[in-house]
Amino acid sequence: MSDVITAAVEALRKRLPDGFAQTAKFLIEDEGAIVVDPDGVRAADDDAEADVTLIASRETFEGMLDGDVSPTSAFMTGKLKVDGSMGLAMQLGSALS
Repeated sequence: MSDVITAAVEALRKRLPDGFAQTAKFLIEDEGAIVVDPDGVRAADDDAEADVTLIASRETFEGMLDGDVSPTSAFMTGKLKVDGSMGLAMQLGSALS
């Protein structure tokens, strides 16, 4: 597991201490994937099943976690892609803001 994924898992555990009601996956390009579900936050395989997948570069994802990048503007500018439920993506965006 990459250092980026390890750090992202820890950051997301702080923001989502009770996990997430559905299954969401963050796919960080060239780094790996993180799954958030009712069981919590953990590193996962890139092909893990999810109700929504958020795809971004390492820089964009780290910016969202640091608060330097708004998930909404990242999506609007094409730096964040969403595959699956847009409603769930919006809920996750709120947790990252």
